[in-house]
Amino acid sequence: MPIAADAREMQGDLARLRHDLHRWPEIGLDLPRTQEKVLQALDGLPYEITLGKDTTSVTAVLRGGAKGRAKGGSEGGANSAASASAPAVLLRADMDGLPVQEKTGVGYSSTIDGAMHACGHDLHTSMLAGAATLLAERRHRLAGDVVLMFQPGEEGFDGASYMIREGVLDAPGRRVDAAYGMHVFSSLEPHGTFCTKPGVMLSASDGLVVTVLGAGGHGSTPHSAKDPVTAAAEMVTALQVMVTRQFNIFDPVVLSVGVLRAGTKRNVIPETARIEATIRTFSDESRQRMMDSVPRLLKGIAAAHGLDVDVDYQQEYPLTITDEDETHTAENVIAGLFGESRLSRWATPLGGSEDFSRVLAEVPGTFIGLSAVPPGTDHATSPFNHSPYATFDDGVLADGAALYAELAISRLAALAAQSPSPAPASTVAS
Repeated sequence: MPIAADAREMQGDLARLRHDLHRWPEIGLDLPRTQEKVLQALDGLPYEITLGKDTTSVTAVLRGGAKGRAKGGSEGGANSAASASAPAVLLRADMDGLPVQEKTGVGYSSTIDGAMHACGHDLHTSMLAGAATLLAERRHRLAGDVVLMFQPGEEGFDGASYMIREGVLDAPGRRVDAAYGMHVFSSLEPHGTFCTKPGVMLSASDGLVVTVLGAGGHGSTPHSAKDPVTAAAEMVTALQVMVTRQFNIFDPVVLSVGVLRAGTKRNVIPETARIEATIRTFSDESRQRMMDSVPRLLKGIAAAHGLDVDVDYQQEYPLTITDEDETHTAENVIAGLFGESRLSRWATPLGGSEDFSRVLAEVPGTFIGLSAVPPGTDHATSPFNHSPYATFDDGVLADGAALYAELAISRLAALAAQSPSPAPASTVAS
């Protein structure tokens, strides 16, 4: 049976798993219930499973059974020379939710107060679990090894770094040759559209935490105090002006203040004011310039007001840069499975950020978007990821599982075909 049709046969199981995960979201690096559900989905399948030491990650390795899968090798074991020389492909799904109070009203809404799968990671986990079964059933066709990377802590906890440090990229016994990740969207594109972009696909993300240090006093006599509020207000405006005056509009920078906090009562000048912002850049050059320029600007404003300021510029996720060849490979697989009408190649990057960028900085690979906008919904106006109203349609689960699996199968076959033939045994007489 074709892999897409086989995946559709699993649709009901995938939806049930997704709904279970959605009802019980977990946040951060410690996702014990989610890890348990992943292990249940893998139970009985021929995977070598390693659990994270510092997180509840799951790494699962499937050894391909195709003849000649390695240089002159057979199936072999985890430590065999055949396994060490076989090509390997990694597939990644993130598993964590967000601290968002769900307001979608769906029948499987979150049962955890203040937590929600508002970014669709429950779909990612379910799709990769489905791919695990599809691949195991086709083990005899795999010309190498597949690594499944079930990752916690994508939402600001840098879970990918933990898994890389613990060896996920070398789990087959050698560094993987290619890596693929997928992400669903509740907006942007029509239902079922796959999205790709070679090169810079997602922005880098950094955090800014500023504490303006003043001296409190009575609101009626500001001259006897050192008012941090007016300085903080000037800083917020000056940051926006700096972006428009000092940076090329064709290499954009986005700075958004999400927290502005000071004071306890209207007639009291507070001791401190706090600013928190997110910064998104689309080149390493602009990122470095922001790291240099922002502290200098804020310290200058503080000094002009006779105040001190603490500036904490926090480097978070780097640029998500996809490999052009691997992106073309993914596009060909998508077109072969679903037709070119389901494919959208982005002309410009998206302002979101991803710690899958850590993986792509180490090995060639690509990142694929998938619109899970409910059918009949206007994708241009529907609530976007992270919204308490963000809704993702189950209908994409089977297609996502099929794509994960076919990416591994086809890429391993191509890698094996590129491998040099084994040297013949020596016949030189002694």
